[in-house]
Amino acid sequence: MRKIFIAATKQNDGKTTVSLGIIRNLQQKFGRVGFIKPIGQRYLEEEGLKIDEDSVLIEEVCGIKCGLKDMSPIAVEKGFTEKYIAKPDKNNISRQIQDSFRRISKNQELVVIEGTGHAGVGSVFDHSNAAVAKLLGSKVIIISSGGVGRPIDEIVLNKALFEKEGVKVLGVIINKVLPGKFEKINRLVRKGLERKGIDVLGVLPYDPMLAKPSIEQILEETDFEVLCGEQYLERSVAKVIVAAMEPRDAERYITEDALMITPGDREDMINIALNCFRDSGSKKLKICGIVLTCGITPQGPIMELLAKAEIPVLLADSDTYDVATCVHDLTVKIRPCDTEKINAVVKLMKENVDFNKILKGI
Repeated sequence: MRKIFIAATKQNDGKTTVSLGIIRNLQQKFGRVGFIKPIGQRYLEEEGLKIDEDSVLIEEVCGIKCGLKDMSPIAVEKGFTEKYIAKPDKNNISRQIQDSFRRISKNQELVVIEGTGHAGVGSVFDHSNAAVAKLLGSKVIIISSGGVGRPIDEIVLNKALFEKEGVKVLGVIINKVLPGKFEKINRLVRKGLERKGIDVLGVLPYDPMLAKPSIEQILEETDFEVLCGEQYLERSVAKVIVAAMEPRDAERYITEDALMITPGDREDMINIALNCFRDSGSKKLKICGIVLTCGITPQGPIMELLAKAEIPVLLADSDTYDVATCVHDLTVKIRPCDTEKINAVVKLMKENVDFNKILKGI
């Protein structure tokens, strides 16, 4: 039975994206593919169980039926680390991971193991990614974001941590490389890592669509409330505009699928948004949604216009700066319903990753 551990140099480098792409592409070769995320930090409540959200995604999208609790045996909930430090029990965590992995891998031809964060994450409770990869006897693929100097430095550091545990690094995948720099980075990073004895298994160009949140995702990750347009929450946000300037200057910043953030008493700015239509002349607003800040709900006539505009309008209690910061810092995760994003990931991996080299290595 083949197995591969997907690690990264830091959080949000694209472990889940790569895991999804590997599974969907290799399901065509192997009929039976399993998945496990031994330690998860972002979890959902499923039938009373705490399940890492990436396991839920892989189960639904890839049709893997290994049992959600076994796909996500350890959920690092609030207070987990403090409790462990006060009363450590390394063997108990190891046993849970090994038992779940044994059930997951039964009758499988390939198991993809997704780590969490960089090689050292989890050390505080004696189960770093490097230690878990060793525990499960798996080789590792390291994911890093685009660039040259920083990714190479971080990859070498992470490789040293894995090798300290006796874990072999099969190679690396460089993710999110800007298209305008792709040729240069692809050439330099391969040459730079080759000097360090590290194979580059793939270089993935940045696809801005994968980073676009929907209004619904913003709502799920915040304490905003919906004032109107609830049926349009699935719309994607291509750009965020903080409307704090004079109305006459705002219009040139409004592009298609922009989310406007503005205080609820800025009726002048709201009217500008309601009068910016797409170039097609279709009377469809360029604005895909509005977040009103400072807890201020507009007066009746403006609310009537917003309700008729066929866009979602959210209300936030915080000031405009805090709301803009919150939206900017959101982690955009692929969801099971994001068919377009999922298909883009599978295609991106198929075209830019050397799957033959991966299969030979494992």
